Amino acid sequence: MPRRLWLRSTIVVVAFLGAVWYLYPPNKTINLGLDLQGGIHLVLGVQTGKYVASQTDRAAEDLKAQLERKGIGLKRIAREGDSTIALELASPKSWNDFLTVSSEFQRYDRRDADASAGRVTLVMSDKEAARLRDDAVRQAVETIRNRVDQFGVAEPTITRQGVDRILIQLPGVQDPARAKALIGKTALLEFKLLDERTSPEEALKGHLPETDEVLYQRHVDKATKAERKVPYVVQKRTLLTGAELTRAEVQADPNSPGNWQVAIEFTATGTRLFGEVTEQNVGKHLAIILDGNVYSAPRINERIPGGRAVITGQFTVDEARDLAIVLRAGALPAPVSILEERTVGPSLGADSIRQGLIAITASAAVVFLFMLFYYRLSGLIADVALGLNLLILFAAMAAFGATLTLPGLAGIALTIGMAVDTNILIFERIREELRVGKTPRSAIEAGFTRALRTIIDTHLTVMVTAAILYNFGTGSVKGFAVTLFVGLSASLFTAYFFTRLLFDLVYVTRRRKVEAISI
Repeated sequence: MPRRLWLRSTIVVVAFLGAVWYLYPPNKTINLGLDLQGGIHLVLGVQTGKYVASQTDRAAEDLKAQLERKGIGLKRIAREGDSTIALELASPKSWNDFLTVSSEFQRYDRRDADASAGRVTLVMSDKEAARLRDDAVRQAVETIRNRVDQFGVAEPTITRQGVDRILIQLPGVQDPARAKALIGKTALLEFKLLDERTSPEEALKGHLPETDEVLYQRHVDKATKAERKVPYVVQKRTLLTGAELTRAEVQADPNSPGNWQVAIEFTATGTRLFGEVTEQNVGKHLAIILDGNVYSAPRINERIPGGRAVITGQFTVDEARDLAIVLRAGALPAPVSILEERTVGPSLGADSIRQGLIAITASAAVVFLFMLFYYRLSGLIADVALGLNLLILFAAMAAFGATLTLPGLAGIALTIGMAVDTNILIFERIREELRVGKTPRSAIEAGFTRALRTIIDTHLTVMVTAAILYNFGTGSVKGFAVTLFVGLSASLFTAYFFTRLLFDLVYVTRRRKVEAISI
């Protein structure tokens, strides 16, 4: 056997064995998409206006702190709308000093300034507001992706749609309520002091200081499932947030058998701040608040230097685990709402697989029979090459962890047609060479050589299209593009190496002269 045939044979054998290796259990398997194995499909809307409002609140707090450090008194400072700060000085004489301090807040424009009355409105610039809205969506995508990864979903789809929407597809998830709770929880963890001078009863009657707010702790009776809400009067000022967390782990609650708690640990900066807060407020109650709900409000007996705390709340193990996940992944920058929800059951996914496989098998069978009938022995060679093509296609998807979707099955069916078309181009070229009187060996050589350029052109054109679809498409479009691109790559390989190898072994390497080709 010539040396070039040994090289081609080696390449083909290595490709075949590699494909079998990746498809043989318990090695990597092909991930099935949402439409094939069931799961949930969500479209979330990010409330970007609330993120802008939170940043405006922060700017107002910073401005207030800087003015107080300069000895400039304030009569009123409050946020109006999402991006406006209304401010009134205690004394108009401090106007020039105020201008000096406020010059550092370049992202806010001064409007309706009245120096004689000491009043001004600071409005966030449109460019800054647009940037914050975009940041809110980007951060939300990354935070949700981190949560889903820790939740353990294989091959999720989490992409941005439009200006303020996020598409989420979670294949294999059969507990939509738990998944939605995990994804949609804002997870804003705050530590605030209770206002123990104002009773909850007085606050609920309307006697609530401007610096306070009423929040509730939720209690559920495990026997009757009855829910009871306990009010707390909490200072609005946030002393520490979950942004400084470095660890969140699930533990059994030693004080409440059968319940679970979440142990948290702060970063170095958070540890220092937590130590200062506990040292300065010994004897007071510190409320641990998540998304506006009080989980516990323990009394500070002494300074806590280690930067460790626990969140209790009669959690089940799943509730505690999900809370730990969202705390580790970080808080969403803004609340999200579910705009669209679809649940695909596993039975529907099984039907899709069955129908898809029937379609592929039927189309492949028709193609196999046609090639055998029309091209005879050459058709059999093409059928064997097509089988290797499909084997390589599935193995490549398993190797790279690609997800097979229902449109992906359509891409496989299209790949079958393209692979057969490749062989038809070669066979018709060989027939043309035979008609002009060339010998079988010369016809085979010329047929493969002249058809190769056309085959490469057609395949590369469709592969570029598939790459564009994958880059700019979402969900099902990407599934179609993946199988089409990988299938055409395999088709190029089988056409150049495998089909040519079989022709050479059957016709070219014979010692006796070949008089005719079965084509």
